[in-house]
Amino acid sequence: MEPTVDDLLRTLAPQVVGVLTRRHGDFAAAEDAVQDALLDAAGQWPAEGVPRNPRGWLIQVASRRMTEQVRSEQARRRREELVAGQVPADRRSAPGADAGNEGAHDDTLALLFLCCHPVLSPASAIALTLRSVGGLTTGEIAAAFLVPEATMGQRISRAKHRIKDSGVPFRMPDGAEWPARLDAVLHVLYLIFNEGYASSTGAELRRVELSREAIRLTRAVHVLLPDNAEVAGLLALMLLTEARGPARTGPDGELVPLAEQDRGRWDTAAIAEGVSLITAALPRGPVGPYQVQAAIAAVHDEAPTAAETDWPQILALYGVLARLSDNPLIILNRAVALAMVDGPAAGLALLADPPPALTGHHRLYAVRAHLHELAGDRETAVADYRTAARRTASLPERHHLSLRAARLAAPTEG
Repeated sequence: MEPTVDDLLRTLAPQVVGVLTRRHGDFAAAEDAVQDALLDAAGQWPAEGVPRNPRGWLIQVASRRMTEQVRSEQARRRREELVAGQVPADRRSAPGADAGNEGAHDDTLALLFLCCHPVLSPASAIALTLRSVGGLTTGEIAAAFLVPEATMGQRISRAKHRIKDSGVPFRMPDGAEWPARLDAVLHVLYLIFNEGYASSTGAELRRVELSREAIRLTRAVHVLLPDNAEVAGLLALMLLTEARGPARTGPDGELVPLAEQDRGRWDTAAIAEGVSLITAALPRGPVGPYQVQAAIAAVHDEAPTAAETDWPQILALYGVLARLSDNPLIILNRAVALAMVDGPAAGLALLADPPPALTGHHRLYAVRAHLHELAGDRETAVADYRTAARRTASLPERHHLSLRAARLAAPTEG
């Protein structure tokens, strides 16, 4: 399937930011200029067609925007003079629109590590990278962090200014600099993948370009750090999860739950690679949350049918994961596993007093609805499914939850 203009722009944006940052030495200005160029492209390309070299087009337009910004403000004029003195003359102009894409992937990886620089707090680094590298909107990032959109917007703005004021060079870090950035880098890649695999907003269930880019970047990090067990664990988790992607939607794009998926449509090559990665990573240790999540995904993927899933093993793994991570969403998956082992009442008891971050979250109501349905409490399940449907911003998920409620309610409401 051909990528849409939006998909193409989202993929190209971090590459172009990387080129301009490398050339001009100003990440904040480059990011602003690229956003303007993306708006121009979104307005022109659908009507006039995508240029032969869309990346070169964006670089040219964004470069012009940077020049305009520099000339329009006194502070930008001073920056232009500084850059003119630092950058060789043969690197100041944008390449032609038909120039090649050499260095595009390296620039994206370097941008990833720039945004995860230790001058930023981990939360700010992750938020900024999701915006600049992942192409997520402020609202999508806020949803991932379970905070208001305005709060996230302020956090991203402050992070951009911290990067600008720090004078951090645009380059790949050396080996000694990796430990201070790696946790943030992996968290960003994890969140980008999740948004691609299960989009939090809009009409599409998946944003394949995001999940694929997350896998590509994680592979690149794995090449750089082949002995790091958590990097291998994250790559395994992505592969084992993405392997189910083709079966997650029905003929009309509707969401298909894991238990109802046609496992014959799963990507067996991706599953084999993921299982191999996590099998090799676990003995190396220390065991981290990505390795445990990959192990859980492997148990699901290796079950011939949903009925043959080893739920006791999954429940035990979620117990380990709960001790390693403070992600509040873990409790929801653990409640489902507990229900499959000890019955729905046990799972519901675990959710009786959820963490504050889950209060009002649509996934809490969706899981409760599922467990009430398993327990035979149709009325409560219908109410929770409807509440979950109202609270999600994903249209396919809303449709799925509303349909579940309607099917359960039909016998009693006539």
